[in-house]
Formats: sequence, C-alpha cells, structure tokens
Amino acid sequence: MSKRYNYRFVAQIVLEATTPLKTASGKSDFFVDAPVLKDWNGLPMILGTSIAGVLRKSFKEENKELEDEIFGKESGSRLLVSNAHLLDENQKLHHTLGIKDKSKFLDKYNNLPIREHTAITHKGVAKEHSKFDEEVVFVGSRFKFELEFLGDKEEDEAIWQKILELLNSPLFRLGGGSTKGFGEMKVVSCLESSYMIGKDYQDKPSNLNISVGEDRKLSNSDQVCLYKINIKSDSFFSFGAGFGDDEVDDIAVTEEIVKWKDDKGAFSQKQILLPASSLKGALSHRVAFHYNKLKGNFIETITKPIEAYIGENNPAVATIFGASKSHKHEGKGKALFSDMFQEFKEDEVKIFDHVKIDRFTGGAIDSALYNEKVIAKRDNWNIEIILAKEIDNKDIREAFKLTLDDLCNGLLPLGGKVNRGHGVFEGSWTKEGCENVEE
Repeated sequence: MSKRYNYRFVAQIVLEATTPLKTASGKSDFFVDAPVLKDWNGLPMILGTSIAGVLRKSFKEENKELEDEIFGKESGSRLLVSNAHLLDENQKLHHTLGIKDKSKFLDKYNNLPIREHTAITHKGVAKEHSKFDEEVVFVGSRFKFELEFLGDKEEDEAIWQKILELLNSPLFRLGGGSTKGFGEMKVVSCLESSYMIGKDYQDKPSNLNISVGEDRKLSNSDQVCLYKINIKSDSFFSFGAGFGDDEVDDIAVTEEIVKWKDDKGAFSQKQILLPASSLKGALSHRVAFHYNKLKGNFIETITKPIEAYIGENNPAVATIFGASKSHKHEGKGKALFSDMFQEFKEDEVKIFDHVKIDRFTGGAIDSALYNEKVIAKRDNWNIEIILAKEIDNKDIREAFKLTLDDLCNGLLPLGGKVNRGHGVFEGSWTKEGCENVEE
C-alpha cells in the first residue's frame, strides 16, 4: 500500500523560450507537416506530461534508486505537473474557453513561424524525399505551469529542491528538436509555497493568474563542456527562407521574437536567423571528414561502400550529433545547439541579380534570370555549443576540434550559395568546463 503524504510542496513556474519551441501535435495539416500543439483557444501549450518526462529523465541520471518512487510506477507519481499555458503581453493566462477580442500580441500566434528542412548528402545536394516543414513557437514566448510534490516536510525537502534545480539546468529543454536548436528554456520566476492537508491546502488557489509564494532563485550544479565560438562574416551570407518576396526570388530567413521589458511583452521587428540546424549540418559533415582522415579511411583504401563512413554511420557523427532510432548507434547525441538572432537594418541587405549564360551564343538563356537578397551585416555571432563530457574517444574529440578550427579559419562556410563565395566566417573558439577531460 502506498504511503499517505499530508504535506504539499508547490511552485508556480514561468518559463521563457530562449530558442524556438517545437511542441508537435503529432498530426499534419494542409499547410504544414508538423503543426505545434495548441489549446482550446488556438494558443501554443506544453503538456504537463512532456515536462514531467524531461524532469524524470534528468532526475534518474543521479537518483536512479528514487525514480519510480518519485515519478511513479505501481503507486502513481508523487510529482504533479500541470499543463503550461501561454502568457499574454501582461503575463496573464487565458485558460478559459474562448477569448473575446484577442490582443494584437496574441493575434500573432495565429501565424507561427514555419521552418523548412531538408537533409543534405555527402555530395552537398538535397537528399531525396527529405523535404519537410514544421511550425515553431516564437522565441521569447512565456509559459506558466504548477509543480506539486507530495512528501514529508523535513525528509523530502532536499528532493524537492533537486527537482526545482533541474529546471535551471543548461541541459533542460522541452519539445522536439532539442539537438537542432529548439526548446531551450530559462526560468523567469519560481514562486514556492507549501501546504498541509486538513490545515491550509484548501486555500491554495487553482487559478494560476493568482500568484502566491516566495520568490525562489534556482541554482544548478550540472557540469557541461561549453564551446564558445565568436565569428564574423567576411562578406555576405544567407540562410535561405525557401521563398522570395515582392522584390526578389530568394530571401534570407527572418523571424520576429518576443522581447520583455518591465514584465511587458512586445514583438520585435524581424531579425536575421542563424539556424542551429544549418550549423549542425555543416559541422557534422566536416566532423565525418576529419574522423575518417584520423582513422586513415581514404577513398583509395576503404573496403566498404562510402555510405558506411558518412552520416550516422560515422562513429564521430553518431556520438556527437546523434543517430535515428532504427540505427545501431541510436541516440540523441551529445551536442546541444541553439538558434541565434540578430537585428539588422535595410542597408545591411544586398540584392544580387543572376542569369544563366548560354555557352554557345554567350547570351542569356530565356527565363533563367533570378535574384536574391543576402545579408551584408558583419557583426560578431556568439555561438555556444554544449557538449557532454562523457565523450572519451580521443579521435572523436580531435575531429570536433579540427572542425571548429576550419569554421573559425574561413574553411567551412555556412548557409546557402557557398559555391558563390557566401557564408565565409572567421573568428576564434574557446572551451569551458572541460578541464577534467583528458586530451
């Protein structure tokens, strides 16, 4: 028989998405392959089960013996997690059915950003049948939910604090695509309170718009290996949106983000996006190259088809960047990336006109004229990659470091049109928190 707990630890949590959030609904519609999960008001939401699942996975890494007792197996979970609902510009929830006269802020969520994706082969071209798109929630969106932990006041205080600190871990991410730059969250506020059954628990508000509790600053002891990259574009770059506008055929991808000032939210002008998925793709191809070079796997000496040495079949790629569920190296990988945004001005965009030339006549080929907008902004991009310490293979670590050297020396271009000279970056990189890793 399960133990009866009369004490309740309670926390009201506000999370902010510091990268786009992908909480897929599991269904496709007419417009997009993977729309995000929405509540009855058509606003993005995060299921409590998703939050509980991430917390459980993080908790059991250091507390395996307590996992089933806390998160349930036969007797049910002692940790209760509510759904996380979107906050409006005044940090208020709209959890009742139907919103009359939606504000302009909430109206923005009727048209969420759509990300276009395709897999690239080792030849640098799109892989067949790999095109798909998905909705994401704006960066800066805030969500509120409640945690409730059943326990004993003195015996379980340490466990409760450990659970709260998991929310503040650099490894804590929600939704899908966490290794592609999605789902990074930060704790904006944590209001902590406690109740006793039969004493004051009946006074606990069920409406999360009623904020109660003592403000708690969360700490975290998770140790990660952090690679910091500082690079600047040599000339032009473009991470293509996959479509054009009323001026050109092809534009760089830009998105609005939510900014908060004095607890008031507002949407920014569109900002340049450096997608983590593009960075990850470029790095993974170059890591495979360097690992094969270190291992002596050259085209003249390999005994297997080339596919056995590239992509997720390459041990370095599978270890750092992950592999599919059906693969022998199945896993999410050890590296976490984040999408990055920067403001830009009109004079930091350049239009290039192109035309294909008939090599016989030397004239323009009919209907072969097109143009594009590229970014001429030359500010620094500060990129952070979180890499787990448990990579003990020296050759894999070396291949990753050589790849970062290539990026910072202008030898690994990023984005599209790199065969035209775009996407060359130069800079430097450093690492932190890796002192205990043997080189």
